[in-house]
Amino acid sequence: MSSSSMPGWVAVEAILRAGRAAIDELHRRLAERGHPDVRPAHGYAFQAIGADGTTAGELGVRLNVTKQAAGQMVDELTRLGYVTREPDPDDGRRRLVQLTPRGVDCLRVSAAIFEEIVAEWRARGDDVDVAVAALAGLADLYGGRLRPIW
Repeated sequence: MSSSSMPGWVAVEAILRAGRAAIDELHRRLAERGHPDVRPAHGYAFQAIGADGTTAGELGVRLNVTKQAAGQMVDELTRLGYVTREPDPDDGRRRLVQLTPRGVDCLRVSAAIFEEIVAEWRARGDDVDVAVAALAGLADLYGGRLRPIW
């Protein structure tokens, strides 16, 4: 079957399966490397917290979730040792959420694993750059934005 005659549902299913497989493989390897308790939603939160930290309310805005959902995520990440809540040095009324060394390590290890996964994809002989450009174009077409699903 040529790609032009492939039913739309087959193409979309392949895209979704590939994304899910990559995330599942990431988390399998993260568990092997000392982060067995990380869920996919945590990675989004780590990215949104960033190097400078943020408040739980701002985290909710960045993740496009409610303040309550963001607060629950921060509570969980605090319990797991990935973030801390400290008074904001610029405004004592606010509590700043910051990555701990364990959280920073998880981000570093995740980035290395993604590089491994892409290298393995390239080793198959697939034109990864063309595939990524096509998928990015599809996301742009429909305003695709990553958002955690817990």
